[in-house]
Amino acid sequence: MTIAPKSTRATMPALSPIVRDSTPALIAQELREAVAEGRFAPGQQLLETSLAASLGVSRGPLREAMQRLTQEGLLIAHRNRGLFVMDLDEPAVRDMYLARGAVERAAVEHLIATGRNARATELMTIVEVMRAHAGSPDGPEVSALDMQFHRTLVDLSESPRLISMHRTLLTQVRMCLTRMQATYDDIETRVAEHAGIATALLDGDVGEATRLLAEHMEDGLRRVLAVVPAEA
Repeated sequence: MTIAPKSTRATMPALSPIVRDSTPALIAQELREAVAEGRFAPGQQLLETSLAASLGVSRGPLREAMQRLTQEGLLIAHRNRGLFVMDLDEPAVRDMYLARGAVERAAVEHLIATGRNARATELMTIVEVMRAHAGSPDGPEVSALDMQFHRTLVDLSESPRLISMHRTLLTQVRMCLTRMQATYDDIETRVAEHAGIATALLDGDVGEATRLLAEHMEDGLRRVLAVVPAEA
């Protein structure tokens, strides 16, 4: 009697499919970084033909990518004129900081209420790296650490919706940081502000943490408004 070999199909482990970003997603990320870093100026028009040639992509996925940035508010569509990078005028900046402050305050309150504030040691680590740059002229590096601090603060909340909203806002805030670097006389001021917030979080002092965060946001808003036009 011939015995048929056992099938190995049933014993194969379940594997997750490999997920790769689509071409529109990759294009969107490249454009998002260019906007955040100031390679495209606020108010500048983005031309499909030039962008497609520069990126080496077809106009179909480029249009989809640009639509994503439009939904995020980074690009503004003007009828019969095209797409433009969002303006950094006073009303836009004030609204940006209003939304950002609300999201980060919610993250602070949630961290302390759930006892996750002990993980704010991650924030202190970032503060120490910032402190290592004290006295150096490396503004862009400190700005990147500044963003890392606030991104980590919200990430620690483990709230998918807060994190998603914050990601979009941070791209817009990075546009502001590019302009406001020159308003800081020294890095110590930025280090002290971030260290105070992290310390209050570790102490579980929600009142102090939210107060310091609000003061930090107000200071940042004041610095940005000093370098952006009052009107579009």
